[in-house]
Amino acid sequence: MSLFGTMKTAVSGMNAQANRLGTVGDNIANSSTTAYKSASTSFSSLVLPSTNGAYNSGGVETNVNYSVSEQGALEYTTSGSDLAIQGDGFFVVQNSAGDVFLTRAGGFTVDDSGFLVNDAGYMLLGYSADGGAVTTVVNSYDGLVPINVAGSELSAVESTSGSLSGNLNSSADSATAGTLPSDNGTVDVDQDTTLKTSLTTYDGLGNKVVYDFYYTKTSDSTWELSVYDSANAATSGSGSFPYDPATSVTAEMKFDAAGKLSTIDGTSDLSVVVNGITIDLSKMTQLASKSSISSGDVNGSAPSSISDVEIASDGTVYANYADGSSKALYQVALASVESPDNLTLYSGNVYKTSSTSGVVTIGFAGSSGFGSIVSGALETSNVDLASELTEMIEAQRSYTANSKVFQTGSDLMDVLINLVR
Repeated sequence: MSLFGTMKTAVSGMNAQANRLGTVGDNIANSSTTAYKSASTSFSSLVLPSTNGAYNSGGVETNVNYSVSEQGALEYTTSGSDLAIQGDGFFVVQNSAGDVFLTRAGGFTVDDSGFLVNDAGYMLLGYSADGGAVTTVVNSYDGLVPINVAGSELSAVESTSGSLSGNLNSSADSATAGTLPSDNGTVDVDQDTTLKTSLTTYDGLGNKVVYDFYYTKTSDSTWELSVYDSANAATSGSGSFPYDPATSVTAEMKFDAAGKLSTIDGTSDLSVVVNGITIDLSKMTQLASKSSISSGDVNGSAPSSISDVEIASDGTVYANYADGSSKALYQVALASVESPDNLTLYSGNVYKTSSTSGVVTIGFAGSSGFGSIVSGALETSNVDLASELTEMIEAQRSYTANSKVFQTGSDLMDVLINLVR
């Protein structure tokens, strides 16, 4: 037996336990790090050739593993930009140099440039929703861009189309001569014969323009529609008439025996054009029920600033505006690999694919193979402190035992040296 070999074996054992203590120290230090995955040390023996008369002690080598596939518990926060993945998948992020990484750490905030950045400074990537339906490039990061909510304030969009739907009472009385809204008289309309509603539109500068719509029964199955700009309504008296100036749109609406709108001004085009805005009236009916408007809609918008950012469970990033409207800006991409535990770890709690992890696959939250995104939550570390403290004690004992082997080998070496004195 070689005493030098014994001492080297003891050193190998001490180094191995030092590595074990190192992973324990990392785990304890990062027990509060968002989405940190615990490290563990595995041991394997090193065997040297030996003979029956002479045994050569070998040693031990270590390999560090990360439990990347083991999910940590979710912890809810008060920030809507904090994200956690419930299930499989990784966020795709990049650093300031443009290098792409994977991470589960979703503590994102909006920086001074409008980018969603996590605690380690990595920018969240996704697909832009400007082009409508969002699709992925399955096997690469192509098409992914940093998510930026700055400059997404709602700009003025002029109204070009809209719709109104509702019912006109078939049992209503017909209006008498001189009381039609199109007459623009001084007497306000009769509510028993006329239904009034208003619709807000937007001009090219984003100014609101409100139009008053009057539906008046003139005969069986025939109604007159008159539209005025509400800004021209009378400022005195008890009603809106007369409008000054009296510019209006007038159309004749006819209904069939089933109460469905059949023609407007004798044509099958069931819409009217109000100052360049096409209003669809095809869903108007005439039935024996109270006259009412059930819904109205128009495109266009006034300029508005972003009040907050909301992220849905499928990863769609919505900008909520001060005027109450919302708009989809991006969709967060998720990535997966065949063997997450074999990803290569980098500083900042991020990963890159390796030769043993498998290639990356890109998709969206909620789709096959991917978990869901939970907004307002963070994934906690999967470190078990009780287990780590037990590991620490075991490593300490093993390190001490290896040092005793080394010390014994050293004492025996002193005996050999003293033989020649």
